[in-house]
Amino acid sequence: MRISMLLLNQTSPLLASLDIPTERLKMEPLLSRRQKEKVLIIMGATGVGKSKLSIDLARRFPAEIINSDKMQMFEGLDITTNKITEEEQCGIPHHLLGILNPNDDFTAENFCEVASLAIDSISNRGQLPIIVGGSNSYIEALIDDKDFIFRTRYDCCFLWVDVSMPVLHSFLSDRVDRMIENGMVDEVRNIFDRTADYSKGIRKAIGVPEFDEYFKEETFLDEENRKKALKKAIQKIKDNTCELACRQLKKIHRLRNVKRWNIHRIDATEVFRKCSKPAEEAEEKRVVGPSTTIVAEFLYNFVSMEVPAPVADIRDHITQCLVT
Repeated sequence: MRISMLLLNQTSPLLASLDIPTERLKMEPLLSRRQKEKVLIIMGATGVGKSKLSIDLARRFPAEIINSDKMQMFEGLDITTNKITEEEQCGIPHHLLGILNPNDDFTAENFCEVASLAIDSISNRGQLPIIVGGSNSYIEALIDDKDFIFRTRYDCCFLWVDVSMPVLHSFLSDRVDRMIENGMVDEVRNIFDRTADYSKGIRKAIGVPEFDEYFKEETFLDEENRKKALKKAIQKIKDNTCELACRQLKKIHRLRNVKRWNIHRIDATEVFRKCSKPAEEAEEKRVVGPSTTIVAEFLYNFVSMEVPAPVADIRDHITQCLVT
């Protein structure tokens, strides 16, 4: 069953184009809920590994993932927007990923509408909604709505994956290089349009405006100057990506220190300083393990002095502890 037209008319026409499952969607009055549902929110600057952590946690707990990265909600530009691939999703259901027309104008209010429906649907299937993405303005609009309805309905657990900025900037620079190697230039070239509106939709994504300038002048340049212009565009993408990371970090600090959100900081810096096997070991020790413990405590009031060992399904472990 999909969203009925009656429900769509009660929200907004935009929802009619979105493919959100609503099995057993509860429409009962707010006060009839005896217990708050739980929602996990994973935050952090671009490139810190939020998506991977969400997958790791969804493989340990009964969960589904809701994307809150505004550019990844649009269809297309998978390389440029760094969308998680179907293979990387590991069979975990993902919502609000690549569901919008590239030219749509999608606001924080629109996000609140569709995300709320997805959260309600996931919760009613007995799964934990995991909201993950770098668009903190969307997350803030959802969590701290003007009537505080969300906080009344849901208990929230916030995980913040943090990486030292110098280390992260180096990683982001290398990531842009990998995106170029994977075909980013041609991907953006395919949507190049001199008359397009770059103030809305997917054309606001970092990489599109920068390459737009390059595409406009490349035909008038000789080979040497064309290479210089391309290098300049790539460097601008790197600079703008690092600036985005800094802005995201500032917003998280504001939510934590000014709005007093109870955000659990997970330091992943050591993971980015390692390579191959040591990186996997550091990730389990520094990121996945501590995050698993925090989520277990949040869901089951489970307290442990040690980080649980990685298991295929932690629910049996939690149940045994609660029984004893």
